[in-house]
Amino acid sequence: MLQCSRMKRRAATICAISTPVGVSGIGIVRLSGPKALRVLAQLFAPDRGARAAVSSFASHTAHYGRILDSGRLVDEALVTVLRAPATYTREDMAEIGCHGSPLILKTVLRLCLERGCRLAEPGEFTKRAFLNGRLDLAQAEAVPGVLHSRTGKALAASLGQLSGAFSAEVASLRRQVSGLLARIELSRDLSDGTTAPRAEVEKGLRSLLADADALLKRAEGGRIVSEGLRAAIIGRPNVGKSSLLNALLGEERAIVTEIPGTTRDSIEECLDVRGVPLRLVDTAGICDASGPIEAAGARRSLDWLARADIVLLVLDGSRPLEKEDEDLLSRTKGRPSVIVANKCDLPRRLSPAALKRLAGGRAIVQASALKSVGLERLLDEVSRLAWRGAARAGDQALVLSSRQQGLLLSVSRHCGDALRTTRSGGSPDFVCLDLREASEELGRFLGSNLSEKDIDDVFSYFCVGK
Repeated sequence: MLQCSRMKRRAATICAISTPVGVSGIGIVRLSGPKALRVLAQLFAPDRGARAAVSSFASHTAHYGRILDSGRLVDEALVTVLRAPATYTREDMAEIGCHGSPLILKTVLRLCLERGCRLAEPGEFTKRAFLNGRLDLAQAEAVPGVLHSRTGKALAASLGQLSGAFSAEVASLRRQVSGLLARIELSRDLSDGTTAPRAEVEKGLRSLLADADALLKRAEGGRIVSEGLRAAIIGRPNVGKSSLLNALLGEERAIVTEIPGTTRDSIEECLDVRGVPLRLVDTAGICDASGPIEAAGARRSLDWLARADIVLLVLDGSRPLEKEDEDLLSRTKGRPSVIVANKCDLPRRLSPAALKRLAGGRAIVQASALKSVGLERLLDEVSRLAWRGAARAGDQALVLSSRQQGLLLSVSRHCGDALRTTRSGGSPDFVCLDLREASEELGRFLGSNLSEKDIDDVFSYFCVGK
């Protein structure tokens, strides 16, 4: 009964508003399923100069006309007709382009529902594309990355995965796993009792483990370009932290005065740094607080310091190092951090030798937030820290879901276990068991070996209308 109900829902014609909620120039209502064009025919009246009916419209053509509700004008519209199988879902589809009024779009959606459609579930259009063989699961899971990309590099990575490039890599890795597994099983089953040479098996497993770990490193690069990193701007009062934030953003986001302690709370803004979304946090000055407000601000700054991925430690280059500066240099030692010697437009009184000694090998950037000097060098150093230990973005980055990252970790673990078993002279049976598990995990990337619930869970995070 449950299977029958699912099949019935899958065969239904679905509809949804596919553009964001709010007033806009254009809004689109999307339909997909066997009744999509029949429902459109009941709503759409072609321009008076056109004699053809919807049923005769060729696939992949657009037509101007009116949407009517029992003869009453709802809106002018431009509709697109898409006939199966050359569509996103491989079903008949229609897209109704109206003025982007929420009232108009809701009215058109209601009319579609009244004529036999049902409201699409989150991600159901893409889910149908997967179930109908238009996309594999790895491609389908790239769709949210395309929609939510915040930098060009993140978009390029997601588009590459949507095109099937990542799927081809996964399929190739799975073939390698299957080939090695078959080699071991064949030799084990021979009547003379011989087994595949240990050196050959070990070489194959090392190669598999290296490939799986390379994908994990690229996934870390994808996480950086998609989720971004948090950079805390830290320093004692009046060293120019807020001025530096404003200079990097190119706008007066933070209030700047000559009075120490102007910034009492944290300010967070996002900046694209060489393809990395960097969340810059301007914090209150850290010093011996003279009152409860200053003390609360300093505590929050230290909390941001602990949570930040990257630290920009700002010093006043026009003054000698103070105790608070030295304390912060000590606190940030061993952390991914850049030291910014600010106010280089003023006579320098900060000892280069003392600063170099306390920096502990960290980059020191001479800058002037007021004159916008040294900012490009600072951004280069931030970019270098962002990519430390991860594959750089571009064609190499992989924007993966948590499900996909979990599968990759499992593949790496099984390959590593098989390699350790081989090196220790363990039974080939255990090696084969780990290789089978790795093969199944790789299959789950592309959508095989998944239950209906697993598939539903993947698409439940998509937006309605995609």
